[in-house]
Amino acid sequence: MVESKSPPSPVAGRVRKLAGLSVEEFGESDDRAPLVLLHGLTFDHTMWLPALAELDRIDPGRKALAFDLPGHGASDSWAAYELQSVVEAVHRGVGEAGLGAPVLVGHSMSAIVASIYATEFPARGVVNVDQPLTGEFAGFLQSISDQLRSPAFPSMWEQFFASMHPELLPEDAQALVRSTTTPRQELVLGYWREVLDNPAAETEERVTEGIAALRASGIAYLIVAGSEPESEYRRWLTEVLPDAEVIVLPDSGHFPHLAHPVRFAQCLSETANWGTT
Repeated sequence: MVESKSPPSPVAGRVRKLAGLSVEEFGESDDRAPLVLLHGLTFDHTMWLPALAELDRIDPGRKALAFDLPGHGASDSWAAYELQSVVEAVHRGVGEAGLGAPVLVGHSMSAIVASIYATEFPARGVVNVDQPLTGEFAGFLQSISDQLRSPAFPSMWEQFFASMHPELLPEDAQALVRSTTTPRQELVLGYWREVLDNPAAETEERVTEGIAALRASGIAYLIVAGSEPESEYRRWLTEVLPDAEVIVLPDSGHFPHLAHPVRFAQCLSETANWGTT
């Protein structure tokens, strides 16, 4: 059942710029793995606040950085949004904050950012929030590329947004989702440019290489899904990333961290000792 209790009081963070990105910082560094939280496309870092408030209750003082990605929230827009550049900016921010190897928490598209980060820079694990790891989405986007680049973009985005099923969330979480999304065409196309412009086979090859790098790294990888994955995807995931753990927080749509903030915070608290053995 989706959690429907009143949201906890917000945690008190410190907002500052790191590597040119706006970041809200929580807690103090200690022997627990720090968290780096990256929101999904068109949203901002406030999407994590309900879960962070719960985390502060069950794992108080945990160090966490919640980033606004380039072009989102209070972070400046960029001329282009190549994922590699975004990964590198987040890493610079982590360095400026004086953190070592963090646990990367990425929602939707940012789970890919988090996964790339973990294959290139020191990391203690990845929490992938409702992002499939196959390259099938690239082919779908290319099939509707003309509409995405046309004046029909607003109606296309409405279909995307509906497919995330925000209506499954408690009312306060629905309000948060709707008030924080900024689906500007140039922003969405900027983040999707590589997928839209590159051949689908090339994207699929990059996905395969990335998963192989994750598997070789041996780092912890947790997938928190908002619905039960299809059996075929489960079988594929077991083959390509056998050590990945999958936790399903049901009836959540695309937002399990908002539908079940208490359970999601528990998932985060259990990453505190990742990478220590």
